[in-house]
Amino acid sequence: MKAKGKKLVTLFLVFSLVMLSTNLYAKERRGAKLIITKKNGYQTEGELITVKPNSLLLLSITGRDVSVDIADIKAIRIVKKSKLLTGVWVGIAVGGGTGVLIGGSASEGMSLSPSGARGVLGVFGAVVGLLVGGTIGAVVGIDKKIRIEEMTDSEINEALEKLRKKARIPDYK
Repeated sequence: MKAKGKKLVTLFLVFSLVMLSTNLYAKERRGAKLIITKKNGYQTEGELITVKPNSLLLLSITGRDVSVDIADIKAIRIVKKSKLLTGVWVGIAVGGGTGVLIGGSASEGMSLSPSGARGVLGVFGAVVGLLVGGTIGAVVGIDKKIRIEEMTDSEINEALEKLRKKARIPDYK
């Protein structure tokens, strides 16, 4: 093998190690963002660190650890990130692409040229995709609310198990 070939292989290996190394780009696991309404009306907001047997441990916005007893909780709201823009863009791409494909095959029955039919149906499909994708994205991003005070003990334990999966430290003992 020539020197130039060895340099290319070496460069490829170094590049592969850097780009494919999971440890270099690993992010710390984040817990779900919660807004807890207590029975006395106060609200506590923060990232869920862990679920303890009788309490939830949160990292508040101010950076302090806050422990909230389960018995004091009225409701828990799990704040989700909005998926509206993602839904809109996916809807436009899928709807527009489908419209262009249909326009190409349906242009024979229309008084438009094939490219004109593709353009018209592509725009129509993109608008329909925008509406459908935006609606789906908005619905997926709706916050989830858990009403603790209306639950039995077994239902509370099920809810806490689901919350445990969303915690930064899910297997706290």
